[in-house]
Amino acid sequence: MRNTCFLYLLHVLALLSVSLVQAEDGYKYFTWTVSYGTLSPLGTPQQVILINGQFPGPQIDLVTNENVVLNLVNKLDQPFLLTWNGIKQRKNSWQDGVLGTNCPIPPNSNYTYKFQAKDQIGTYTYFPSTQLHKAAGGFGALNVYHRSVISVPYAYPDGDFTFLIGDWYKTSHKALTASLDSGKSLAFPDGLLINGQAHTTINGDQGKTYMIRISNVGMSTSINFRIQGHALKLVEVEGSHVIQNMYDSLDVHVGQSAAVLVTLNQSPKNYYIVASTRFSRKILTATAVLHYTNSHSPASGPLPSPPAYQYHWSLIQARSFRWNLTANAARPNPQGSYHYGKITPTKTIVLANSAPLINGKQRYAVNKVSFINPNTPLKLADYFNIPGIFSVNSIQSLPSNAPASVATSVLPTSLHDFIELVFQNNENSMQSWHLDGYDFWVVGYGFGQWIPAKRRNYNLVDALTRHTVQVTFFYHQTRYLI
Repeated sequence: MRNTCFLYLLHVLALLSVSLVQAEDGYKYFTWTVSYGTLSPLGTPQQVILINGQFPGPQIDLVTNENVVLNLVNKLDQPFLLTWNGIKQRKNSWQDGVLGTNCPIPPNSNYTYKFQAKDQIGTYTYFPSTQLHKAAGGFGALNVYHRSVISVPYAYPDGDFTFLIGDWYKTSHKALTASLDSGKSLAFPDGLLINGQAHTTINGDQGKTYMIRISNVGMSTSINFRIQGHALKLVEVEGSHVIQNMYDSLDVHVGQSAAVLVTLNQSPKNYYIVASTRFSRKILTATAVLHYTNSHSPASGPLPSPPAYQYHWSLIQARSFRWNLTANAARPNPQGSYHYGKITPTKTIVLANSAPLINGKQRYAVNKVSFINPNTPLKLADYFNIPGIFSVNSIQSLPSNAPASVATSVLPTSLHDFIELVFQNNENSMQSWHLDGYDFWVVGYGFGQWIPAKRRNYNLVDALTRHTVQVTFFYHQTRYLI
């Protein structure tokens, strides 16, 4: 009898264990319909892209290791793709929603994305990845929270707010595309939006601490974020928990995300929240209001000032972001397995960007080669060994003085290569570089042309892993493991 009871107890425990695993690694199902609509984000009626009738699109809130099954129905008159900005696609890159791994979803068709937010905690976004659709909307927030068995290096906040900040054009995405195709550069935007609006309000209780998640979902403009009278405690940057420094304001560049803790420790009134453009002659501004729930006074006084200095100030701030190596949380390189600073790189790749006119069209090029998308996705061509789809010789690992050209260019690497990747920006504007479906250690920034001697200034101890990095007309260097 005792054996029977013991076996029954084991059976119950096994079922309980399975139930707990399923609870922690559960599934979330979504059906989204993408369509056009008419809104007036900057006061002028225009066509925007809606998801389930919403602009911005619905916010996705996940817990680490949860699985997403999302059926996307495309009701636009153009093929459409969404990319999950910052979500690692381990062995399933074809779910990441970019050309080369995904075929665009044709009009009046659907596609089901399936991916897992594996070992991730942090602030992310999603947005359209083709045909300048991002300039019309289709973007939204994607936040990943910690599992019950994983601690985070801060007290659980009293609330959570998401701010999607970005530049905005009154011109339609189709007109912007036609302008680029005619040989013109992308125009300066018409304004900034916060969560799809020029003005908005959030409410909080005096004395409480709130997490504010900030993501730049714009097209081309770096943005400074600040809150009148309140300090920003930076706790997380694109999934990396950081040393918790205090900042008066943060520069957030295109495609980047960060999370701060803000304590409502001022007198009960309303305060301005400000987003304004950086590094531009004309300063665009969008405002929101932080409303203390016991306030009876409107926001007043001048808007909090932006940083007085430009690129150099922003560079110094970026260097101050350091990885919290003692945080007990999901991250891509748990201490004890290996450390990025102690591994010799397999190869060095230097990528220099440029913006040439090729066949009368404004194009961007890397090492003088501008990418053209083939009809056959690169993943399929590689998997089935289809010849003639792409070339591993058209683009070199070092900058070239050759005339600018177009090609379906691929840089070859080997499994488990440890790559030193240098982004060299020779254009007179800020650039954002993104590694889709993965991330990299940001170990150095600097002025001028990169040379091997710059390695002496690398941070090989506590550099962040990020999925998007800004590059001024200096140089930028990162390392990552493939």
